[in-house]
Amino acid sequence: MRYFLLDKITAFEPGKRAAGIRCVNLTDEILHDHFPDHPVLPGALLIESMSQLGGFLVELSFHKSGLPVRRAVLAQIKDAKFHHACKPGDRIELETELESQLEEAARVTAVASVDGQRVARAELIFILRQVDSARVHEQRRRIYEVWTRDLNPPPSIP
Repeated sequence: MRYFLLDKITAFEPGKRAAGIRCVNLTDEILHDHFPDHPVLPGALLIESMSQLGGFLVELSFHKSGLPVRRAVLAQIKDAKFHHACKPGDRIELETELESQLEEAARVTAVASVDGQRVARAELIFILRQVDSARVHEQRRRIYEVWTRDLNPPPSIP
């Protein structure tokens, strides 16, 4: 991933749910063009924030010690709804819940809120794939450690 669109994970229950924060900042490069004089976070990037949290939930919920690490790959976005635009200064609270799972796939419901008001929701379908890249695994471990540094107890990160 080149763009990390999640700032912090605030809660994690393996196999159940994860919560996190995304802060919209005027220094975000995309806001300079989207739109001049009326900066808003593009809906696609809000979905990506929810997907990064959902992928974290799926990967850490499915990981089995001693087996190869599998990574969550977003396969489908269903019923995405945007209720309000997110703008600079907004602290987006993200919630994901694991709705169903198979051996190689999972369905996650994701909701984004600002100040207690829902701004978006979507159903995200992930597939689990073995990725043969030490660089990918190291990058994921590092960013997951940053995202979860305040969780107590910290999750076991593959």
